[in-house]
Parts: sequence; C-alpha cells; structure tokens
Amino acid sequence: MNPLMQFIDLILHLDKYLNIIIANYGVWTYVLLFLIIFCETGLVIMPFLPGDSLLFVAGVFAANGSLDISLLFSLLALAAILGDTINYWIGNVIGEKIVHSGRLRFIKKEHIQKTETFYHRYGGRAIILARFVPIVRTFAPFVAGAARMNYMRFATYNVVGAGIWVGLFTFGGYYFGNIPLVKDNFSIAILVIIFASLVPAIWEYVKHRKQTHL
Repeated sequence: MNPLMQFIDLILHLDKYLNIIIANYGVWTYVLLFLIIFCETGLVIMPFLPGDSLLFVAGVFAANGSLDISLLFSLLALAAILGDTINYWIGNVIGEKIVHSGRLRFIKKEHIQKTETFYHRYGGRAIILARFVPIVRTFAPFVAGAARMNYMRFATYNVVGAGIWVGLFTFGGYYFGNIPLVKDNFSIAILVIIFASLVPAIWEYVKHRKQTHL
C-alpha cells in the first residue's frame, strides 16, 4: 500500500487505530492525542495530520468509557490554543523573512497582504472559521503572525475558536458517535465530517469568484 493510500486508510479507520492505541498505551493516549492536535495546528509542515475526524473519534471512545470526556476536551483545547500560539509567533518572527527569501514557494508576499486584508475584513471570524478548514487552520495563525495581526486580538479568538472547534467535534462524537446508524457506517460519517469541514472554504471561494467577476 502506497503512502497516500495508507494515509486515507488511517483517516477512514481512525476508530480501529485509536482502539489499538488505547489498548496498548492506556493513559499515554492522551499525550499522543495532545501532540497530534498541537502539531497539526502549530507546525506549518504538518497540515496533513488528522484534526476534525480525530476529535470526533476520540469523543466516541470517551462515550464508551475508554477516555474521559472532560480531560479529553481540556487537553485538546489546550493543545489547539498552544499550537496556534506557537504558529502565530513563528510567523511573527520569521514569516516575513521566509516570504522575502522565497525559500517556501507556497508562502508568498502577496498571500501575506491578502491575508492581512482578509483579517481586517472579517475580523475575529477569520480566526474562528479557519479552525474548521483542514490545512487552512494550520497556515492561518502563521500568516496572521507574519501579517502582524494584533496579538491580544488574535489570542482572544484563538481561545474561542479552539473551544468551539474541539468542543463541537469531541462532544459530537461523545453524543452521536455510538448511535447505531453512525457506528455501522463510520467511514461514511468520517467522510461527511471532512466534507462539512471544507464547506466554509468552498463558500468563501465561491463568494470571492462572484466578486471578482462583477
């Protein structure tokens, strides 16, 4: 199986893999989940790590008693907050240098300028919405730091966005993951979650296309 297929298999069968991890590592599972969420939100080189789906599946295992939902929510919300905070300051310190040096082609000066305009236009909603868009949530705090967004303003929406994001998916898994219809069609449920998380980005893209053609 090639790496791409392995990754797809991992995402679609997180329930099976997490079950194995819990059985083998017990309480250390919390540490692993913390690190995954922290890296997915805090390191621009790791946008491929699972986010929404992992939170949902973790909530499912909390519902059956394998994990504690309160501890799970608290730790993963903290991981998301710290991840975005670190990412912001990395962008703040070296973001402009990277853009000017051209070492990372996927981060260009015009992207920084557009993002700054985007943040001025949408305010805190930009930080919160980014939480629900895979890949975008990894780059958003980095670009916000590089664009010199006011830190206190960023921090406020970082905390609010992390709480909503982690809470929605972990408690969603906790309350709905063990419903027979969802449990028996878990791969489909994960695909729905991934598609739903892309809706904000698709909506913004459609709006942008309409505005540019007016």
